[in-house]
Amino acid sequence: MQLQDMSKAELSAFLEEELAKYEDFKGRGLSLNMARGKPSDEQLRLSHKMLEAVGADDSLKDADGTDCRNYGGLDGISSAKKLFADIFGTSEKEVMVFGNSSLNIMYDMLVKAMLFGTGNGAKPWKDCGKIKWLCPVPGYDRHFLITEKLGFEMINIPCDENGPDMDMIEGLVANDGSIKGIWCLPMYSNPTGITYSDEVVKRMASMKTKADDFRIFWDNAYCIHHLTDTPDTLLNLLEESKKHGNEERVYMFASTSKVTFAGGGIAAMSACESNIDYIRSMITVQTIGYDKINQLRHTRFFKDYNGLTEHMKLHAKLLYPKFKAVSDELEKELKPLGIGSWVNPNGGYFISFDSMPGCAKKIVKLCKDAGVVLTGAGATFPYGKDPEDKNIRIAPSFPPIEELKLAAELFCIAVKIASAQKLLDE
Repeated sequence: MQLQDMSKAELSAFLEEELAKYEDFKGRGLSLNMARGKPSDEQLRLSHKMLEAVGADDSLKDADGTDCRNYGGLDGISSAKKLFADIFGTSEKEVMVFGNSSLNIMYDMLVKAMLFGTGNGAKPWKDCGKIKWLCPVPGYDRHFLITEKLGFEMINIPCDENGPDMDMIEGLVANDGSIKGIWCLPMYSNPTGITYSDEVVKRMASMKTKADDFRIFWDNAYCIHHLTDTPDTLLNLLEESKKHGNEERVYMFASTSKVTFAGGGIAAMSACESNIDYIRSMITVQTIGYDKINQLRHTRFFKDYNGLTEHMKLHAKLLYPKFKAVSDELEKELKPLGIGSWVNPNGGYFISFDSMPGCAKKIVKLCKDAGVVLTGAGATFPYGKDPEDKNIRIAPSFPPIEELKLAAELFCIAVKIASAQKLLDE
């Protein structure tokens, strides 16, 4: 029987039973963390051999002769640019390789736009009055924190299984020049796990914007993080934008932070050649170059894009059973009761769960009080405010699978308690 169909007496009995299970969990002294999408120890060990890819007696020159020990190579060594060009589906001339963090590149691009503009004579955004930014929701909390700290007014854009609401986006950007950009996690999105449809990508590439300096921050963080043998596919936004003369609006980002070592990977950006030339001119006064030895270490370890994809299959073998464990528990315990919805993604790092409206904060608190930490309710929306208080991001990657199964069991109990209490209150 679905929870909504129970009588008050049946709901009360159901709640009493689940509260007893909850008290049992509280007595176990659990201390589990599912708050962030961190690679597990087993995943990190997959890259230990990379530490041997460059040795003290090895040549530290890239294939084109670049000495990776010395200055130079501002936009990355050739082998790293080739690797990321294959990841992005672009040319090497359209790639710059930076340090370890794609999030840092995104922050840097926004600050540069604020201080100096986006090139081609565009005014610095600091001189443009109030800046507005589009935020598909639910989305990535760290994206939203950047634009919040910079003082942008963030506008929620609802999403469905195809991606963000393009009717809403097109209407907004065509009429408001203060809207300067949009956050996008287009493949296995954080947290929903959806991949943007071909139609969404094409409309984003071709839409008319009142602001000539409108920018799409295309954070393709999970484009190689497949979980199954039938992965999603994503159209190339830069190539689609070129068809309409809008290539300058596209900034694409990726990194190996969840591929090799979190905090010790390499990150890159892809954009049209004119954008790359402008960004390079700005970076010249910022640094003489990034860590080319780390870039060399990565490219010697993977050898090429095929080697990288084989490495990602090893990640999938470790991650898929964890996602399945959580999904199986949700299917078994919550689906028959009709008290939640979620997506079983083909890739990425998260499962997005929608509770009954008004229950997310209660569920997260119940889990925390019993020893399981989840991402804070509301974190997947700008300003930390989920207007319906229903979205919860589940991160299955880090805990050992037996601990994960316990956490999923507790999570389902918390959902049942919060849902039953809400229905009784109504």
